[in-house]
Amino acid sequence: MSTTERPRILVVGGGYVGLYAARRILKKMRYGEATVTVVDPRSYMTYQPFLPEAAAGSISPRHVVVPLRRVLPKAEVLTGRVTTIDQDRKVATIAPLVGEAYELPFDYLVIAMGAVSRTFPIPGLAEQGIGMKGIEEAIGLRNHVLEQLDKADSTTDEEVRRKALTFVFVGGGFAGAETIGEVEDMARDASKYYGNVSREDMRFILVDAADKILPEVGPKLGQYGKEHLESRGVEIYLSTSMDSCVDGHVVLKNGLEVDSDTIVWTAGVKPNPVLSRFGLPLGPRGHVDTQTTLQVQGTDYIWAAGDNAQVPDLAARKAGVENAWCPPNAQHALRQAKLLGDNVISGMRGFPQKDYSHSNKGAVAGLGLHKGVAMIVMGKTKIKLKGRLAWYMHRGYHGLAMPTWNRKIRVFADWTLATFLKREVVSLGAMETPREEFYEAAKPAPAAAAAAHAGAKTEERAKAS
Repeated sequence: MSTTERPRILVVGGGYVGLYAARRILKKMRYGEATVTVVDPRSYMTYQPFLPEAAAGSISPRHVVVPLRRVLPKAEVLTGRVTTIDQDRKVATIAPLVGEAYELPFDYLVIAMGAVSRTFPIPGLAEQGIGMKGIEEAIGLRNHVLEQLDKADSTTDEEVRRKALTFVFVGGGFAGAETIGEVEDMARDASKYYGNVSREDMRFILVDAADKILPEVGPKLGQYGKEHLESRGVEIYLSTSMDSCVDGHVVLKNGLEVDSDTIVWTAGVKPNPVLSRFGLPLGPRGHVDTQTTLQVQGTDYIWAAGDNAQVPDLAARKAGVENAWCPPNAQHALRQAKLLGDNVISGMRGFPQKDYSHSNKGAVAGLGLHKGVAMIVMGKTKIKLKGRLAWYMHRGYHGLAMPTWNRKIRVFADWTLATFLKREVVSLGAMETPREEFYEAAKPAPAAAAAAHAGAKTEERAKAS
C-alpha cells in the first residue's frame, strides 16, 4: 500500500461503476495529484449482461471478466472488503482475504458496491437456489444443467430422471428471460448427443410475480418475448410466486407442484446490505441517497452511483415524471461512472460539479441464438425490433459496451468462432470439487485396513527370518 502523503481517493467496489470511475479519475488526474485505491472482494470486474451467454457457452467465462490490476495499473487494488467507514476520522476498515482487518485513511470516497440478489424467506431457497449475479454462478449453472442431462441419460429411475430434466427459473426480467432463453437453447443443442434424452423430455418453467415479462422493453415486445418462449416449450406462470422449494420440491402460489434439481433465482436485486453500516443517508429501499451531481446528500467528499445509488432522473423529471430515479442498468452505470470521475476531480480541485442527466436510449435483450427483442429510442420515436435483427442489436450494443478493447476483441472472436464451430456441450462438474479425486487417492487408509496391512507386513518379516 502507498505510504505517500498525497490525498487518497478510495473507491469501494470494483464493478462496472468502480472500474470506469477509477479509470476516468486516473485519466483526468495530474501526475502525483492523488492516490487512487480500489477495494473489492474480487480482483476482477464482471460484465453482468453477458452472464446468460456465458452460462450457455456462447462466450468464454474468462472473457466476461476484466482483471482490475491489468486495467488499472496506476491504482492500488486491494482484494478485500470495506466493513465500516468512520466519516468523522475519514477512515475505512479493510478486511483482507487473509489476515486481520486494518484501517485505511482517505480524503475522497466513491461508493460503488453494486447490488446483490433480492431474496425472500422461502423455505429451501438458500439450499436449492442458484443465483445469476456472478461469473462463478454462470459457470456453475452451465455445468449443473449439463450434469442433469448426464444423470437423466444414465439412470433407470424415472423419478430421478424427471426431477433432473425439470428446470425452474424465478424472475421474468432481463436476467430471468435471457437466462432461460440461453439455457433452453443450450439444452436443446446438447440433447442431440444423448441417446436417452430429447428436448421433449425436458420441462422449462418460468415464474414471475408480475403480470408480464421483460417490462424494460415495453408491453408489446414483452408479450412477443412471452409468446416466443412458449413456442419453444417454456411454461410461463405470471402473477404467481414460489412458496417453497425444500429438497427440490417446488410449490407455486397457483397450486402447481413439481420436483426439480435446478432452481434459478433471478427475481431482482437490492443494494448491498453492507451500506447500512457506513452511516450514509439511505433511501426507502436501501440505496445511497445522492444529489444530481452524484454527491451523497449532506457531504462534499463522498460520491455514489450505479445499482447502490438513488440518483434523480433529471431527464424523466423534465418530461413530467415526478420523483423519478435512474433505473439500475448498464446504460446508466456507464454514464454515471464517467461523470462521477469528472466530478471527483472537480471536487478535489474546488471546481463546480456537473449534474447527471441522461435520456433513455432503449433496451435490448437476447433470448437465445438468433433470437431477441429490442426497443431503440430516437428522440420521440421508439423503434421496436424482434427476432434476428434485435439479436444483432443486443450483441452489437453489449459487445461495444464491454470494457477494454482486449475484452471486446475476445468476445467478438468467441462469437465469430461460434458461427463456424458447434457449441461446446461438455460438463466440467468436477470443477466444483477439483481436489476430490486426488484426495481419494491420497487419503490415509482407515484404521482397520492400516492395522491389517501392518499385521501382514509383520507376518512377512517373520517368515523371512
